[in-house]
Amino acid sequence: MRAQSNPWYAVLSSYWFSSSFKWFLVLWVLLPTRIAELSPEPERAGRLGFLFIVSAVLAILGPPVFGYWSDRVGRRMPFIAFGAVITALSLVWMAFASSYAQLAVAYILLQLSDDAITGPYASLVPDLVARRRRGVASGWLGILQVVGSVVAGLVVLLPLGLEGQFLLIALINLLGAFLVVAFVREVPGLKGRPEGLGSSLLAPWYSNDFRWVWLTRFLVMLGQYVVLTYLLYYLADVVQKFSVAGSLYASEPAQATGLMGLLIALGTVLAALPAGRLSDHRGRKPVIYVAGGGLALLMLLFLIPNFTWLLFCALLFGALFGAYLSVDWALISDVLPNPQAHATDMGVWQISSILPQLLAGSLGAWLGSVGAQSGGSGYTLIFLVTAVCFALGAILIRQVRGAR
Repeated sequence: MRAQSNPWYAVLSSYWFSSSFKWFLVLWVLLPTRIAELSPEPERAGRLGFLFIVSAVLAILGPPVFGYWSDRVGRRMPFIAFGAVITALSLVWMAFASSYAQLAVAYILLQLSDDAITGPYASLVPDLVARRRRGVASGWLGILQVVGSVVAGLVVLLPLGLEGQFLLIALINLLGAFLVVAFVREVPGLKGRPEGLGSSLLAPWYSNDFRWVWLTRFLVMLGQYVVLTYLLYYLADVVQKFSVAGSLYASEPAQATGLMGLLIALGTVLAALPAGRLSDHRGRKPVIYVAGGGLALLMLLFLIPNFTWLLFCALLFGALFGAYLSVDWALISDVLPNPQAHATDMGVWQISSILPQLLAGSLGAWLGSVGAQSGGSGYTLIFLVTAVCFALGAILIRQVRGAR
């Protein structure tokens, strides 16, 4: 397989598909269900919340620490291979755990094994992909990330049972890792870095470009997660009628949200690769200006409570966010300050998408409360603030000097 070709990019991105597929099913379906099976009803919410908190802390700390270890030894593939095996074993253990304690340990092991992969895997783009082709590589990663979630949603409908779903995730996880390890050659003789862990984790923050790219991605991801978190409630409380041209397309808000989610995914898949190619030829910044500015404007249009209009907005949201996804990985790869620290720095960069997930729920709830207390609609304030997040995520990218 020729490197820097479309099949090679698809193989390089295959583990990102596996990861997206895994976390969609584990977080939204399998973990809550297993906790319900193994816990008294009054303790279920608390136990689930505890594991989410532990998982979030590990997801923030793990990738840069394992990335540092990968940089230290100058290897990527052993982390991906070993992490995938431990991930598969953890999933099997979760499937057959006979107590909450066993389930909790298995889940924590799952998170740690995923962390062991994330930093080293994320470094493969800056390690291996030529600067002029990173937009295409980033586009493939964005496409397979979204497709992984969509396929996972379809798997829920299959009569596999919980154990079958856990085993399927383990198999797909191993397959994605195998494709990367077998067909993607890591940089030969990558020189290990001698610095200590603390100084290595702080080092990327001394780079002006890294700080601005990290901040702008944080803002865009925060806007996205707030919108998606409160979309169901907005449809239920404000839109209420889910018909198009007189025909009923959804009978309840959950179905309407699912339909909009599919259109968002479709838009993302259609736009990611063309936008990535465009960024390789015209620069990263113009794509981000259009994507971020378009998303900001779209948040204002979301305030029109017409379901037909919102379906169109969902497709456009997916296209604009897909364009952003096709550039953000390429942009950070362009501005990483130290070639010997790609895995560490990419692990630190990944925090910019983890923190927004943790903050989105509480931020949206606070905005909704403030909006309601001031006599207006809480959703109006939510969409206005997310518009500001998207706009700032686009405008502040001007501060980046190491990429065009």
